[in-house]
Amino acid sequence: MWFYHLERSSLEAMLPPLLERCLARGWRALVRGGLRERLESLDVALWTFRDDSFLPHALDAAAPERQPILLTTAPGNPNGAQALFALDGADLSDAAAFARATLVFDGRDEAALAAARAQWKAFKAAGASLAYWKETPDGRWEKQQ
Repeated sequence: MWFYHLERSSLEAMLPPLLERCLARGWRALVRGGLRERLESLDVALWTFRDDSFLPHALDAAAPERQPILLTTAPGNPNGAQALFALDGADLSDAAAFARATLVFDGRDEAALAAARAQWKAFKAAGASLAYWKETPDGRWEKQQ
């Protein structure tokens, strides 16, 4: 279980490179959000984030099993993803079913920060392997010890 603590970047700026890495590994990705509006914004960002990149994805597709990246608010793993990205309070109860599960949270939002801390404690108590990534002042991601 990985935790990504946003401090400067937006979700729309930080998530596409992580999704690119998933696809490069041959993995499918499921982006599970708690807010439909956020997923709609992310959908637009994935089409436009960089001119020289293409991230094949869909928002709640009719044929989810065909989507390398699926954006949804629904539970389950309809596209057979190896990587789960949970946003905005999305359900993480099935995180162990994925090769990698990632909680992305905005450290500028006190409620999101408190929820992430509670999730960390719960996963730690359950014996999960945890990693915490924090954004540096220059916008890179650094694994914290």
